[in-house]
Amino acid sequence: MLATRQIGLGFRSLSGSRTSALNLKGTYRSPRLPAAWTPPIQLTRRAWNSSVAPEDKKDGHIETASNESILWVDNLFPLRLAGLQLPWRNPENDVSGLMKRFENSSLGAMDPANIVKRALPSDVPLRVTEIIPRVKDGGAFVKFVHPPGVTANEVEGKVSKFLAEKPIKRFFSPLRGVQAGLVKGVPWLEDLQRYPKVRLRIEFVPKNPGEEAVELSQETLYSIFRRYGSISEIISQPWDSKVLPKYAYIDFSFMRDAIMARNCLHGFVVSEELGGGKFGTKFRISYERRTKPHRIWDWITNHPRIVIPVLVALLTGVTVVVFDPIRSFFVKAHVSRKYRLSNNRLYRWLRQQTSDMFAFRRGGAEQAGLNAVWSHRKDIIEQIQAWLMETAETFIVVQGPRGSGKKELVLEQALKDRENVLVIDCKEIVEARGESAIIKKMASEVGYRPIFSWANSMSSMVDLAIQSTTGVKAGFSETLDSQLQKILQAAASALQTLDLEGRSKNDADASLPTDAYLEAHPEKRAVVVIDNFVYNSEGSTLIYDRVAEWAAALVQSDVAHVIFLTNDSSYTKALSKSLPDRVFRHVALGDLSPDVARGFILGHLTAEQKTDNQSNDDEAAEKQSLIPMPDMAELDACIGTLGGRLTDLEYLARRIKTGQTPKQAVAEITEQSASEILKMFLLPGKVTSDGEHKWSMEQAWYLVNQLSKNDALRYNEVLLSDTFSSSLTAPDGESALEGLANAELITVRSHAGRPRSITVGKPVYQAAFQQLAADKVLSAKMELARLKELVKIEGGNIDKAEKELVLLGSLPNQPWGIRDRVQYLVTKIDGAQTKIFGYEGEISKLKKVISTQY
Repeated sequence: MLATRQIGLGFRSLSGSRTSALNLKGTYRSPRLPAAWTPPIQLTRRAWNSSVAPEDKKDGHIETASNESILWVDNLFPLRLAGLQLPWRNPENDVSGLMKRFENSSLGAMDPANIVKRALPSDVPLRVTEIIPRVKDGGAFVKFVHPPGVTANEVEGKVSKFLAEKPIKRFFSPLRGVQAGLVKGVPWLEDLQRYPKVRLRIEFVPKNPGEEAVELSQETLYSIFRRYGSISEIISQPWDSKVLPKYAYIDFSFMRDAIMARNCLHGFVVSEELGGGKFGTKFRISYERRTKPHRIWDWITNHPRIVIPVLVALLTGVTVVVFDPIRSFFVKAHVSRKYRLSNNRLYRWLRQQTSDMFAFRRGGAEQAGLNAVWSHRKDIIEQIQAWLMETAETFIVVQGPRGSGKKELVLEQALKDRENVLVIDCKEIVEARGESAIIKKMASEVGYRPIFSWANSMSSMVDLAIQSTTGVKAGFSETLDSQLQKILQAAASALQTLDLEGRSKNDADASLPTDAYLEAHPEKRAVVVIDNFVYNSEGSTLIYDRVAEWAAALVQSDVAHVIFLTNDSSYTKALSKSLPDRVFRHVALGDLSPDVARGFILGHLTAEQKTDNQSNDDEAAEKQSLIPMPDMAELDACIGTLGGRLTDLEYLARRIKTGQTPKQAVAEITEQSASEILKMFLLPGKVTSDGEHKWSMEQAWYLVNQLSKNDALRYNEVLLSDTFSSSLTAPDGESALEGLANAELITVRSHAGRPRSITVGKPVYQAAFQQLAADKVLSAKMELARLKELVKIEGGNIDKAEKELVLLGSLPNQPWGIRDRVQYLVTKIDGAQTKIFGYEGEISKLKKVISTQY
């Protein structure tokens, strides 16, 4: 009965009377073999592990009897699989999977055990007792028993001759057949992560501990190892080397030859006749990675001072040649909007056809309300358009509080007919965290791509590593400043290209140079709109300075008109650095007048009703048409409370459209604003003096309380108050007021270049401040915190005066003039104590309010 055919990358031996073994007598019965073979024995799992020794060979060696020998049969498995760390290669969990492969296989010709059977000629009197596969070496050890009259060398010769006459080729090695060699040493069945190499390291060790081993010559090594394959090099140990044991390197031309030599000669003892010395010398063979000479690479690594600058220059050149044209294309596409979907004719046609079903456009109510605003500000729009037709090399600045409609006025009205408009939002750039994020945001604003923002951090690390090891600054990394300049310079080049796109050779001024042509045609220049300039001046001066310098270069070279949109009146500090000798063209947008605000709201309501009456849904149109127009007197009163801020008016109109009266809508808006003020400025822990906020909670409440009673406060009077002049948490009063103004709680108004008065940040805040001050519990709590701080301040003043009095009293001879100083300190202590008495009286009243009211 034939054995089950098996196919796979490894196979398992058959158990015999000894350890796990494969008895070929019954399993691989062949007419060429004698009939004196024992019957097959059941398969076991253990010994078929292809990478480790069987259970009885835990020491890593194969024991043989006097009439037993071992053959190494090579080229059974592909070597490419030896280094793969696959789950089925694990000795604990790969056996069952392999057994399923072998037991279910029907390709007996591919079975490695069948290859071993075919490699043994029929006329050789031997009996195979065990097969130990070695997948990582691509072969297997075959232990066999031979008759006393036949030597192992004769068996090896007949097997080698048979394989030479009838070669067995494997599918993975069509040029090299299966080979066999007699194992003359003691094989080491290790499962270490050591894989075959063409170089062998032969260590010369004594046969027995305590004996002496000798170093073999290259001639002796060649005579022993040459029979296993072609040798390309033999390298002896340097004569002055102190490394023990002595060793030599042998390089084979082919890896399979090195494997054959290693498995056949590991543990081989060289006798005295062969040059192994009096006691004999034993081989301990291992694979060694051969280091190939790399003269070019060695020269490169040995000359970093030359190579690194050349490499940087090459990389820079490649970047300029490859990426700069791509980035210029994307910037031009971003500015000209040629490839946007909204510019497609088919898209515009579909948008017109489906405008009644889908909200592709701004609502008619919003547009109708804005029309009233634009009519009121028509002179400002025409003024900006006139400035864009002039050749003056200066900036246009549109300044106004948040919600005043600056961006809509410039982009939707003044620049609605312009083709090339670039909008840069400084808020997105300033709020980015980290240099990579800032670079990415800046590139996104101008359409600069591709951008490798992460490469800046990586190049900085590489530059630091090279500089620390070689002492030469490689120049791979770039600072944030240089990166921003590179992006803005690419944008400027793209803008100039767009300006000259409409220029023709047939023009009358075709012979003019580029600068003269752009100076003569201001209408051809692109327009750069820089929104939210000086959005947050703390810690972001680099970005604003670079943007301002870039904008100055654009207007001075007649490449583009630049319009700045800003909420902060201190924009002149940043812009004057870039254009110190120019007068800026300034437009100030304030709140709308009551008449314009009323027209804005009524435009909203009227347009909404017209839209709903034209709707196909009769029920919805009837429902909307039932919304009554608000009472004009009530609407005017609410507009007076709300002010003329455009965003607040738009919110009021939307609330009225939902069915609320103007009074209800304003009450809701006021309550929402009061909640925002309470959360952002008055809750403990929300405002600190850690650099992010420069004011204290007590200072914010002082302004809220005072502005709830007065329309405006004197700037210097506020600074002289104890809450601002002697604060324990925010001692710099001017910085506190500047921070509160930037946060839009207040507005600092100037006169003749100096701060003059303080008003609310938004008109609706006046009502919100009054609502917060009318809350008795909140007012008592905030006043209590402020008075406690004042008590601490006066207590600190008393402590300082008392310490000085103690110092003066300790003088042995008190001079006559010290009396005035003592009187001054006593008076100061008395005044501070009087203030504390007053504060304590107010604190007791406030505590009573807090404890008795909700």
